[in-house]
Amino acid sequence: MSKAKAQQPAVIHKVIMVGSGGVGKSALTLQFMYDEFVEDYEPTKADSYRKKVVLDGEEVQIDILDTAGQEDYAAIRDNYFRSGEGFLCVFSITEQESFQATAEFREQILRVKNVNSDKSDDSIPFLLVGNKADLEDKRQVPVEEAQQRCQQWKVPYVETSAKTRANVDKAFYDLLRIMNKAKLNPRAGGKSNTLPYKKSATLKSSNVPKLKADADEQKEIKNQQKCCILQ
Repeated sequence: MSKAKAQQPAVIHKVIMVGSGGVGKSALTLQFMYDEFVEDYEPTKADSYRKKVVLDGEEVQIDILDTAGQEDYAAIRDNYFRSGEGFLCVFSITEQESFQATAEFREQILRVKNVNSDKSDDSIPFLLVGNKADLEDKRQVPVEEAQQRCQQWKVPYVETSAKTRANVDKAFYDLLRIMNKAKLNPRAGGKSNTLPYKKSATLKSSNVPKLKADADEQKEIKNQQKCCILQ
């Protein structure tokens, strides 16, 4: 039985990075993937990454799609959001405008997922991330304001620093836990739902090569998910 269990493919979690341009989505992703901080900012169109981690003793695979925050790419985000299972919505604590934009991103996600946005809804695995916590002296978004929004949305809130790596793993692992529980405990006819927030533990992980997220390659990734594990 243990041999059969070991041969089972790793559970796959599809995570979408969303938020305004320049808030640090790519920096957070690269820190999580490769333990490195990139100083230079280059606008992202769409980059895809794959990594295996151990979540509560079980190996799972996380596919991360880092999307563009610029308004020019708003039209193509629907396709990305439609394929996503969980969302890290990132803003900069030093930019109030980026915080306000999180409401628009959430509305777009709910619309694409056909979820009623007129009331608080926790049916989509979603975590709000306040990045650039190392720039406390430039803070424009009070912690209380972000927490209040999360209470309204019924989602967790984590403040991170891609530069110092503070809470980077926590943000991803907390979302993975929500996604994993949603898959194990589906409700509403099989629709994934978040469950009460729970702090995550430190987990092991291994790096894998970066994958470019063009349309053909995304199809290839999808086809390989059931038979391949990249290391």
